[in-house]
Amino acid sequence: MTWHVPEDDLRAYATGDLAPPRLWSADTHLMACERCRLALGAHADPDELAAGWARLDAELDAPRPGPVESLLTRVGVPDHTARLLAATPVLRRSWLTAMALTLLLGAIVGRQTTPLLLLLTAPLLPLVGVAASFGPALDPTYEMAVVAPVHTFRLLMVRTVAVLATTVPVALAASLAVPSFGAVTVGWLLPALALTTLGLALMPWLGTVAAPALVGFGWVAALLADQLLSSHGALFPLTSAGRLAAGGAALAAAVALAAARDRFETGRHLNPSLRFTAGRLS
Repeated sequence: MTWHVPEDDLRAYATGDLAPPRLWSADTHLMACERCRLALGAHADPDELAAGWARLDAELDAPRPGPVESLLTRVGVPDHTARLLAATPVLRRSWLTAMALTLLLGAIVGRQTTPLLLLLTAPLLPLVGVAASFGPALDPTYEMAVVAPVHTFRLLMVRTVAVLATTVPVALAASLAVPSFGAVTVGWLLPALALTTLGLALMPWLGTVAAPALVGFGWVAALLADQLLSSHGALFPLTSAGRLAAGGAALAAAVALAAARDRFETGRHLNPSLRFTAGRLS
């Protein structure tokens, strides 16, 4: 090259004082001229250069958001909440596929006989999803989630919303295949809310596996007993009394969950080695 950036322009460029159009000319020239780039380094502040390299390293090393996280941020979900939601295990393709197939089987069987299988599975899937989304045995990001500077109860609610947002629409679609769509839908939707809320309320005392398991087995046992005792009558969850009972149970469980929210920082859902750390960070 026969032309190089003058020293005064390099000095102004390094301090950010070089104005267009000379700035544009210097930019273009520096991209192709090693000599001027070396000369520019002599005028740059070493601390600013180090800070710039640090910012560049941080940007290059930062994890790239996946499709779920990108979609959530586009619709207005804050970045940190979107990351917590994207890490929810039940948003994986394997879980969604298994859930859809289970509900489809229940709907097909319900068309032929009674919607017993759908009533057994649809209310339990949100409960199972919550257990899979927040527990040391099932969640691969459990340790990172617990020690994150976020209240454990808030983290659990965020992931519960993710579970319900994926499970309920699929279950509603499966219910469309059953002739008595309205009655069956209310028959599993209210119990699903009640069972999920009750399982959450019991987690600080029983843990993330035992609490959902106890609630789930109780629901299955009650429904099977009702099937045996009701002869050919309607199943209890499909009756007016059953809907009223499920709604009351959901409300009572919600009150119990709100009262137990602070126990999530020290409850049995935490590994003993993480209880102190989680309490300090929250």
